Amino acid sequence: MPGSPIREQLNQLQQLMADQPFAVLTGAGISTPSGIPDYRDNQGVRRGRQPMMYQEFLSAPESRRRYWARAMLGWPRVRQARPNVAHEALAGLQGSQRINGLITQNVDTLHDQAGSHDVIELHGSLHRVLCLDCGERSERDSIQQLMEAQNPYLAGVDAVQAPDGDTLLDAAFEARFQVPHCPHCAGERMKPDVVFFGENVAQVTAAKAMAAVEAAAGLLVVGSSLMAYSAFRLCRAVADQGKPLIAINLGKTRADELLDLKIEGSCEQLLPLLAQHLNH
Repeated sequence: MPGSPIREQLNQLQQLMADQPFAVLTGAGISTPSGIPDYRDNQGVRRGRQPMMYQEFLSAPESRRRYWARAMLGWPRVRQARPNVAHEALAGLQGSQRINGLITQNVDTLHDQAGSHDVIELHGSLHRVLCLDCGERSERDSIQQLMEAQNPYLAGVDAVQAPDGDTLLDAAFEARFQVPHCPHCAGERMKPDVVFFGENVAQVTAAKAMAAVEAAAGLLVVGSSLMAYSAFRLCRAVADQGKPLIAINLGKTRADELLDLKIEGSCEQLLPLLAQHLNH
């Protein structure tokens, strides 16, 4: 059970959410208990190497080869991840209409698996693959099977897991990798249906997220440093509208100066308590 200062903060949040539904914005911190690594430490500093940029992925076949070789080994961890009690608590709050918009920066679909609906995926989903040549989408599992059949030499290779289904793979394993071709047009410019670093969030998605926070009585941020502008702009909009902006997050966020309340606790512990009290 959280200590008394956190309990008092949680009571404040309950009171704010008791009358009108909030929107919720989630980040990597809600999925780390499900075994998916996050990008940043508690100070908001990016861990490890720089992720692949969108222009790099587009510009060179060898970049796509490197990406897909690593991603092929990283996918099983993402596919096997299951929602935790924090995801389930938010699904329960949505079911009882305590929240009226759920926006996530995560690409793992764990909110959907927990039973949430109409989730706004700011950064897309790793469970889909987009062909940049014909625009068709494929299920990631079918592309995974294709890659595993074409690259049997990687079977059993152990690679260290990195964020968003990436891995740290020795470059020696990448040179022979056969990049998957689109099942629809045979094009070789396939990418996961996610927003890469250096790529913009789709306008329709950004507009949907903004509409959700504008329709809500306030915004609860869960497990996000808010370093990505696509998330930070939503917080700024809520603050500009004079509505409550609350965060449950361990460590620094880009919006610290805008927050009305910040609860530095585990979302895995606090969200079930919040749901229990609001749904009582």
